[in-house]
Amino acid sequence: MHGRPHVPPMSPFGFNSPEPGGGHFYMRYGSYTLTLPGNKEYSVPQVKMLLKEIEVGIKKKLPLDMWDKL
Repeated sequence: MHGRPHVPPMSPFGFNSPEPGGGHFYMRYGSYTLTLPGNKEYSVPQVKMLLKEIEVGIKKKLPLDMWDKL
């Protein structure tokens, strides 16, 4: 694990700050845990997958304007 993950702040969506564990960082939203990839840059398919995973995990759609504010 190398340094902090390269993700935008997710606290506006209710996530806690990233925490280390094993070979990845994790972010928590209630009982839901999101595993963050360790790479410094994300491909478009990887970003799409993360966004879908977040919406499934928190059980709600997030409008595009919320993502734009990050």
